[in-house]
Amino acid sequence: MIPLPPLPLIKRRVRGVVLLALLLTLALMAVALMGAVEVWSVERQRETEAELLYVGDQYRLAIQHYYYAAPGAGKMLPASIDDLLADQRFPTPVRHLRRAYADPVTGEAFELLRNGEQISGVVSSSTKPTIKRSGFSRADSAFEGFETYNQWRFLFSPPVPGKAGRRSQSPSQSLRPPVAIGGKP
Repeated sequence: MIPLPPLPLIKRRVRGVVLLALLLTLALMAVALMGAVEVWSVERQRETEAELLYVGDQYRLAIQHYYYAAPGAGKMLPASIDDLLADQRFPTPVRHLRRAYADPVTGEAFELLRNGEQISGVVSSSTKPTIKRSGFSRADSAFEGFETYNQWRFLFSPPVPGKAGRRSQSPSQSLRPPVAIGGKP
């Protein structure tokens, strides 16, 4: 028979193994938690991008509505965000924008894009890289391939006088051969 070591020595070895297993478990949990934080961070940035696209579109639509709602032939863009919140050109003020939204990326006010003294759009001041680079809606299709949020310009361009009713062709449309009636070229 093999002699057994004294009892206190066995207890110390068991405690050492349990402590080692506990440290290994904590290290694995830390690595898993770091991965979860990274996934959560990317998901949060995607939500912020979606909110930026929504809020920027609200400003673009409000500026467009302000422009086309002008009484008479004198169409003009707003001079301030306050003009979008309460348009004083009417007997009863008209609201084109529900509230002045903050930039979802920075939490601060948007930078205003101006055409002289008039506001034609808004842009984020953030230079952070974007996650979304393609798959935009038609209104935001100009953002394809842009790498930072300050390149996403939510802009309303009024029609050019004298060109009303004529749509400009996109480069892809101008390269297509004309098709004759009946489908034969």
